Amino acid sequence: AEPRERAPLPDYGSRGGPRVVTFAAAMAAGPPPPLEPVPVPVFREEGFGDKFLRKTRENPLVPLGCLCTLCVLTYGLISFKRGNTRQSQLMMRARVLAQGFTFAALLGGMAVTAMKSRK
Repeated sequence: AEPRERAPLPDYGSRGGPRVVTFAAAMAAGPPPPLEPVPVPVFREEGFGDKFLRKTRENPLVPLGCLCTLCVLTYGLISFKRGNTRQSQLMMRARVLAQGFTFAALLGGMAVTAMKSRK
């Protein structure tokens, strides 16, 4: 039995339209180049401390705002426990301002990171 000619394969040439090439003609051009294995990148596991330091270097105002919020909150709670309600109320208002600063720093850092990734 004679080998049958396989169905033609479409070949999109430089003119934009499909050009029909038989399987035998495609194989006559030579075998395809061997596929070389692509090296898989190796990533190091990033721990909590490493990630915290990296994020702090990227946007140092967020940890600073968190620390200010914590200090104001602590002082406000101590004032409340001592019965100094006026100082306690003042510290709770300052806490809200510190939280707002932290949130603004977080949004600003995200905006800067987004702008850097566009470039």
